[in-house]
Amino acid sequence: MTLSEEELAEDLSTGAPVRAPSRARTVAGRFFRSPQGVIGFAVLALMFLLAFAGPLVSPWTYTDKDFTAFMRPPSSRHWFGTLQTGSDVFAVTLRGMQKSLVVGLLAALVSTALAAVVGAFAGYFLGWTDRVLSWVTDLLLVLPAFLVLAILSPLFGSGQWPLFVVMLALFLWMVTSKIVRGMAISLREREFVQAARYMGVPPVRIVFRHVIPNLSSLLIVDATLNVSSAILTETSLSYFGFGIQPPDVSFGTLIAEGSMTAVYAPWTFWFVAGLLVITVLAVNLVGDALRDAFDPTSARRPR
Repeated sequence: MTLSEEELAEDLSTGAPVRAPSRARTVAGRFFRSPQGVIGFAVLALMFLLAFAGPLVSPWTYTDKDFTAFMRPPSSRHWFGTLQTGSDVFAVTLRGMQKSLVVGLLAALVSTALAAVVGAFAGYFLGWTDRVLSWVTDLLLVLPAFLVLAILSPLFGSGQWPLFVVMLALFLWMVTSKIVRGMAISLREREFVQAARYMGVPPVRIVFRHVIPNLSSLLIVDATLNVSSAILTETSLSYFGFGIQPPDVSFGTLIAEGSMTAVYAPWTFWFVAGLLVITVLAVNLVGDALRDAFDPTSARRPR
């Protein structure tokens, strides 16, 4: 991203040195010049607004039951219709969206942070540290994540969804960790890292102050794409009853309930399924645009 003509003219007329744009400003400019980035960001922001502000304008909550309206189609009284239990589809869908978005976001942040720490420590220290961390990473890669989470599902009872987030994050970080390790091996030989080492900076501080910050572009993109992976994984587990447990609801539990009545009561299924597709698509668009914005050699980056 270059300076505007007005800023450049002002700097030249005053004799002041031309200010180079910061990396964050450059990346933001590339991102918002990308049509898919703008569309994805706008749609994702709308999904968050709908999920957390929508219940404030709805006359029903996700726990309310209308015993005069069972399996009713959308109407002015129930905007998305009702379920077999009399629950308002609009209210429970927004509640499920809240849970899925929170689970996806937290799981992505935890998994990316774990990948950054494990990969950076393995790549910087090498030796026995690298062998042990690589062995743990390879072990988790070969474990069937779905089966393990299904076995542990009794632990994810009502109100225990934070534990589910942690367990979900534990199976999302391994591939990124291997990429981080390779990049950390390269960074440990760079001049600024060697200078910090010669100045007596503790190795752990070097990792957190010099190695990991220089991997920020990879980690930001990875965290963004992990959101959609976590949402889809949570939806799949909850669909089969191994994820979010009642009385909590999520995209997975709502799709599982709606799939049984989708043929003769499509409003119980298609609204939540449509919002899931839109949300995941928006996250992927944002992730792709961020990747192109951080990578100056990307062929798809807008010029």
